[in-house]
Amino acid sequence: MDGVLEVMCLRHAESENVVGGLSGALPDAALTAHGHRQAVAAARALMPVEHVYASTAKRALQTADAIGQVQGVEVTAMAGLVEVGIGALEGAADTATRSRTAEVLHSWVVDGRLDERVADGETGHTVVRRVLEAFRTIEAEHPGGGAVAVVGHVASLTAELSVMCGLGSAVWGAPLPHAVPFRILLDVQGWHCTAWPGA
Repeated sequence: MDGVLEVMCLRHAESENVVGGLSGALPDAALTAHGHRQAVAAARALMPVEHVYASTAKRALQTADAIGQVQGVEVTAMAGLVEVGIGALEGAADTATRSRTAEVLHSWVVDGRLDERVADGETGHTVVRRVLEAFRTIEAEHPGGGAVAVVGHVASLTAELSVMCGLGSAVWGAPLPHAVPFRILLDVQGWHCTAWPGA
């Protein structure tokens, strides 16, 4: 690493699955009208970046596209940044599934028990590994440092960054809000999360 890489991370803007209380990765869920406005506002407020990376989910790409259009930079979709998959319970809207999803994320983030999963979905090991690989790919694309944006999802970003930056319980109870950028840095000493919205 020749210079410092600044990564402005953000959860996608408000989306239909969140408003509908649906659980899971749900790749085709789009932004709401309010979400589109949030994405544009975030794009205008964001520091200048040279590239935008986003989950392949529609809501993340729509958010990233707003940033790309406002800043005049390219967007790259990365499958590794998608939300946590919950297998057969994808799209469930019941309270029990939402409670179990929160319980599993707590196990990963606070207790470090990455073997847990929702139904037959992904374990924490799988999620952390694939998101970390996405960040390593981004790192390789910018060996001299610079500034980029990454648009992801509440659970997969929280799971990965809590491990990568050693955040653990410090971020529990402060779920990432929609379309609020926060900075993480990569330098010769590794990754550092300098802030967490709401924490």
